[in-house]
Amino acid sequence: MIVQIASHESLSSRVDGGRFFTRPPFHLEATARVLQRRPTNPVDVWEYDRYRRLFATANGLALVEVENRGTLDVPDVRYSIRGSDTSSGTKLAIGQIVRRILGLDVDPSPLQRLAEIDPTLRDTALALRGMRPPRFAGLFEAFANVIPFQQLSLDAGVAIVGRLVVRFGENIELYDRRYYSFPTAQTIADARLDQLSSCGLSAKKAQTLRHLARLIASGELSEDQIAGMSTSNALDTLVQLPGIGPWSAGLVLLRGLGRCDMFPAGDVGAARGLGALLRLGREVALDDVVARFGDDRGYLYFSGLGSSLLAKDLIHAAPPEQ
Repeated sequence: MIVQIASHESLSSRVDGGRFFTRPPFHLEATARVLQRRPTNPVDVWEYDRYRRLFATANGLALVEVENRGTLDVPDVRYSIRGSDTSSGTKLAIGQIVRRILGLDVDPSPLQRLAEIDPTLRDTALALRGMRPPRFAGLFEAFANVIPFQQLSLDAGVAIVGRLVVRFGENIELYDRRYYSFPTAQTIADARLDQLSSCGLSAKKAQTLRHLARLIASGELSEDQIAGMSTSNALDTLVQLPGIGPWSAGLVLLRGLGRCDMFPAGDVGAARGLGALLRLGREVALDDVVARFGDDRGYLYFSGLGSSLLAKDLIHAAPPEQ
């Protein structure tokens, strides 16, 4: 669905959403960049030292903007909302989702513990100091950000998700650029398979995504059901779903439900990046290395991704601790 908005005034009002309290340190840029994975991500936008995202609410569209007016070690995280509905209820709901997305309630200290377990991670851990493990906004968004990536490169997967967003999400033009909301489960549940395939999904992936969208839209599958399970039981439940194997299930748990004791099994890209980061020889089994990090292994995954973004100059290294 496309919503044409030509000017700033067309989103009727802008309100100060308030302040996000979070423990220091907090590296907003690193968190947002690891969330988006690539700058071409049309939903999670990092620009002008701000994180921006468009939400489709029951009463219209709302663009949220998050910035840190303080420092990494003394964060002063503020957010504002521009939209047709800026009621207290909308502010509260969006604020809760953004807290989840940016991991504002997650303890940042395990990232530093990685360097204690393996000194080769020290420079990366210091550069990413204050990064939080980000999460997708909901269960359907997690599946929709995992299924297209199956057996494909990161860039190819991002491109397919981008086409899904452009085709099925709502959008506005504001600040001289177009912002997109992520498609809802109901929208994808109602889509034709040929429409999904036209975005770059294989026939099997299109069927899997629509099937899961229908389960979620109908309430047969919910995040609350999975959230109440142990990580091992949740993994067992997810792999019973059609088209979801151990890698997909692990990534949904890590990036969708914030299970940082999970490292996606068989992730070729992550294995390659971590092998270089940890200076592992070919004879070293990655699974054995990952196991050393115990319940913090999910932070290892994000560190590998963050390291690659540091190398591309997409993340500015954190300053020394004050």
